[in-house]
Amino acid sequence: MPYDVEALEIESTPAPDDIQFLDDRLYEFNVAATGIDNGRLLGIFVRDASGTITAGLSGWTWGDCCRIEKLWVREDLRGGGLGRRLVGAAEREAAHRGCRLVTLDSHSFQAPEFYRKLGYELWAMLDGYPSPHRHCYLRKTIA
Repeated sequence: MPYDVEALEIESTPAPDDIQFLDDRLYEFNVAATGIDNGRLLGIFVRDASGTITAGLSGWTWGDCCRIEKLWVREDLRGGGLGRRLVGAAEREAAHRGCRLVTLDSHSFQAPEFYRKLGYELWAMLDGYPSPHRHCYLRKTIA
């Protein structure tokens, strides 16, 4: 059944449950297409005494691959090795889950050199995303 433009709902702040709905449907499709059904979320956090997150990493594992989606360290804690520890913990957990490959991306103004120092290989770069910067795609074999 065709839809007209009026049926589209464009949202600037979609509900997290709606985004999760899409993620779940895509995961179901991917499982049906590949037969790989071992997908698991990955979250690693550092909290202060009050429970506030001061650093963290999130992503997922699926099949023999790990994807790091987000890495953040509070500004005053940067440069002390916390980011390196988070990535290392993610790699160890990914290996424990049977992964052989970790992928991630970073803008040129973020941390591609940080990841390269950790052994990640730059395998692609998209210029002008956003202008005048670049979007860097990195990977690392861990097993």
